[in-house]
Amino acid sequence: FWVPSNFHENDFCEFVRGKAGDLVENVTLIDNFKHPKTGRESRCYRLTYRSMERNLTNEEIDVIQNEIRRRVPESLNVELR
Repeated sequence: FWVPSNFHENDFCEFVRGKAGDLVENVTLIDNFKHPKTGRESRCYRLTYRSMERNLTNEEIDVIQNEIRRRVPESLNVELR
C-alpha cells in the first residue's frame, strides 16, 4: 500500500493484531519502494498466520484478511494498491 509520510510500521502491526489476535504469528515488510518522481512510498507486508491449538482453514483466514484489507485504508490513512 501507499503510505503517508507520518506512517509508522508499529501502527500497522497493532492494527493487524487487533483484527487477527494471536492467529498472526508475524508481520514482515517484504518490499519498500519510493517513486523517484512523485516521492510516494509503497510498502508490501507479508502476514503469517499460525495457531498452535488447531489447523486454520483458508476460509477462516480469508475472512480476517478481507477485514484487514477493508479497514486499513480508513484506519491508517493508506491507499491499497
